[in-house]
Parts: sequence; C-alpha cells; structure tokens
Amino acid sequence: MNRRNFLRNTLPAAITMPGLINGFSFTAFQKGDTALARLIEDATANDHVLVLIQLNGGNDGINMVIPLDIYGNYYNARTNVAIPQSKVLRLNKTDKAGLHPAMTDLQNMYNDGKMNIIQSVGYDNPNFSHFRSMDIWMSGDTTAERRKRVKTGWVGRYLQNEYPGYPDAFPNNEMPDPLAIQINYAPTLDLQGSIYSMGLAITDPENIYTFDNPFFDYPLTTIPANKELNFLRVISKKTKIYSDIIRSAYRKAKNLATYPEAQLAYQLKIVARLIKGGLKTKVYTVSLGGFDTHKKQVNASDTTTGNHAQLMKILSSSISAFQKDMELMQLDDRVLGMTFSEFGRRIKSNASLGTDHGAAAPLIMFGKSTKKGILGKSPDIPADIEVVDNMPMQYDFRSVYASVLEQWFCVDKPTINKLLLKNYQSLPLIYGGPCGLKEDINDVNNQSDDLIFKVWPSPYVTNATIQFSTKGGNTVIQQMNAPGQVIKVHTNKEYAAGTYNIDLYNDGLPAGAYFFRLQNGSLQKVITVMKGQ
Repeated sequence: MNRRNFLRNTLPAAITMPGLINGFSFTAFQKGDTALARLIEDATANDHVLVLIQLNGGNDGINMVIPLDIYGNYYNARTNVAIPQSKVLRLNKTDKAGLHPAMTDLQNMYNDGKMNIIQSVGYDNPNFSHFRSMDIWMSGDTTAERRKRVKTGWVGRYLQNEYPGYPDAFPNNEMPDPLAIQINYAPTLDLQGSIYSMGLAITDPENIYTFDNPFFDYPLTTIPANKELNFLRVISKKTKIYSDIIRSAYRKAKNLATYPEAQLAYQLKIVARLIKGGLKTKVYTVSLGGFDTHKKQVNASDTTTGNHAQLMKILSSSISAFQKDMELMQLDDRVLGMTFSEFGRRIKSNASLGTDHGAAAPLIMFGKSTKKGILGKSPDIPADIEVVDNMPMQYDFRSVYASVLEQWFCVDKPTINKLLLKNYQSLPLIYGGPCGLKEDINDVNNQSDDLIFKVWPSPYVTNATIQFSTKGGNTVIQQMNAPGQVIKVHTNKEYAAGTYNIDLYNDGLPAGAYFFRLQNGSLQKVITVMKGQ
C-alpha cells in the first residue's frame, strides 16, 4: 500500500470528528491547519501531469544543443554537418551553449524561464540497437541477460504502485479517468505494468472503441485458453469505458493556441484538449520520428537546413504551441514536459552528410515549473576525435526519472529506488510546489566545478593516482572508454566530506583516451585522461 492510501485508510479511523466527507473531516483537515493536515496534503495525489515526447531514431544532440565553449573541437569533428557559430541561437546568461537555428520558439521559452537542458544524458553501457536501447530507456533496466530483464516500464511501475488494483478496481471516485494515454497505435513498454498496460493508446479521440465487447460471446470454460479469454474480456470492457470518458473530455474543450501543421503538433493538440476537458490522467506520451539521420542530415549548401533542421523546427514550434495553449487554458502550473530519445549520434560525422548511432545526448524539460538553466557542461570532445568516439555520459537518464518522480509526483525516496530498481540521485530540475528542490541549476554546476578531480600523471602508462573531493555521502568514480562504455568502477561508497586518493595500478587497458566520471549526489564531473604506451 502506498503512503497516500495508507493515510487515507488509517488516519480517519483513528480520529473521531463530525462532518466527514469521503472519510475526512472537512473542518479538521483544512489546508495549513496542523502538521497532520500538511502530512495528508503532501500524501494526497496532486494534479500534476507529465507529457513525454519520444524522439524516435536517435537525436543528434550536439546539433540541437551546440557547444559554443568548445566550438573549435565540435566543428573539426563534423565539418560537413556542423552548424556555423554565427547561426547558433544564443541563450540568456550563458555563452557555453546555444540552440539549433531552427529552434527559435524554444530559444524564447528558455529565455523566458520555461525550459531547461540536461547535458549528456545516457547510461553506463550504451546499446546502439534502436530496439534494445529504447527498451532500456522505457524500462529503466540495463540487464544484459535477456531472461533476467524486467518486462515492465518505469511509468507503468509508478502507476501500478500509485493505483493498486488496476484495472479491476477502476475507474472509481479517486481515479475516474485513464491513468495514462499514449497518442499512438499501441501502448509501448514504458506504460507496461506487471500484467496489464497501465495506459490506453489512441490516435483520434472521436474515433476510438465504440463497439460492444466481442469477447462476451464466448463462454468461459476450463480449457487452457480460459485465462487469455478473461484477459481479453477485461481489456475490452475497460477500453470501452475509458473510450467513452476520453471522447467526452475531448468534446468538452477547445484549443486556444495556434498549432503548426505537423504530426507532433496534432498529438499535442489532443493532449491539451484532454487535459482541459477535465481528465485526471497522470501521464501522456507522444512521439516524433525521423531522427535516424545516417545520411542527408543537412543540406550540403547550408547545414542549417535539411532533415534534422525540419525536425528541430517541428519539435520547437509544437512544444511552444502546446505551452502557449496550457497558459491560455490556465493549466500551465499543472503540466511538465520532457523529451527523450533512445540514444544520441556519434561526435564525428560520416561522409554521407550524416551521423551514426551514438551514446549520450542532451534532454529538454519544459513547463512553468522547470528550473531555468543548463545542467552540466558541454560534452568533452577531444581535438583528435576518432570515428568510434562517443559523448561520455554526465547524467544517468534514471536520475532524470528520479527527479520527476520525487519533485513532480511527490514520490518518497524508498519507493523511487524500488520503481527504478536502484538508487539514483535526484537532480535540481523542478520547482513543483512542496516537492521541488530548492537548489538552482547554477548552484549545482558551481559546486561541481569546485570538486577536486584529477588523475596524475597524465598521460599515465601503468600506475596512477586518482584524487577527488566529495561534499559527503555516496560517491562514485567510473572509467569509460571512447565509445562511452563504463569499463571500471573505482569506487562506489559513502565518504565523509573531504579529499581522497585512490591508487590505480596496472589496469591492462590499451593506450588511448579515457573518460573518468565523478558523481557525488547531484554533483558530477567528467575529465579526459590519456593512457600512454
């Protein structure tokens, strides 16, 4: 039982007061009355909504968020697809990075404090298969052995924990609407619970499930297929109920903003109408395809144009229109949006005016409650870049999920660890009322800069010393190779605040460039270290 349901089921029974409404005293639990009232307020489900935008194919992150502070290395690595420095859209109060020139709408949102950027988001051993990597992002599980992998999604586990008994006990007074809605032909892994998908997939709210349940024509028997038949009956019955609810909500509302003519914009228009129509749905997912840009990513005559530029414009204008709609509907304080893609692209471009499958990439979070700024530094791009070199991870994508669960949906830390299968640090990304963190993005960046982190001698041949400082708490030091894979974990334990040394003896690794990553709570630092012959 989750904390909210525990409080609802136990506290009223322990307190005798008149005037109960749905088991609570109207006078006893008014906002701000007592510590107990505040406890129940925090535990009660908020009306926050999360909108996930999936960028299918692997977005070229460093042509979306261009590193201006290391522009020379960026340009040399991809001269045939690089965005000219003079064309990069500048962002307020930073000269370290800017946006693709097609993203003027998101530039305005960032400058207005309605968007932030998280640099180099990825995971420890990136997989370069579209299908496997997307499964990893949607499940939160990087287990290599197939039979040991979890078969549920991170959103599905959150919703199943939050609303136990779904679908049999739903809809009900507490949650009369679909838990999640995906604007797609079929639910994907991120919404999958232990048995059922925790969401519905729709493409057109006006033309969804309208016929009677076809599976009630077949009697339940003792044959082996009985379990499957009952499953189909439940799904069909609930789909019919929720379809009517979705259609009704959609018809109650109208969009107030003007959207561009694009498929992503069409999906977000539907989401906006459903939220305005009164649905209490917690999560919506939409998608934009076309990001597998192995060739003709840009036009040779003008790298600010081409396929990727069109995608950047669609993404930027669609998000901006949706955010404007939320503001005109006076719903912007309830809605948080986030982009994600299965991986980034290689730092070095190919000869076909494209980029190949890579590792980490920047992630965008938008909405009234986002903390303004760019979390992290520009990716480390060596001057002598190789084809296999990848962008090293700065932030694990599950830390972003942990931040959303903690700061937006007010999930407690032990539950987050259970939902995400491990303990991941929370990052200062969201204000979000009582659950948001007080730290600012710039404060975290500055504290990360203050951390001591070096390896000497550099280059080293056999033995070296890793020196690092920590603010206290759990500290991790990982070593990554050029493709961005974690090949060694030098420490992962609790430290008191201070400075420490770790001896690195003959590691048997070949000569070349390696990335060392220090993580201390929400603080992180990545350095490049050379190993000689």
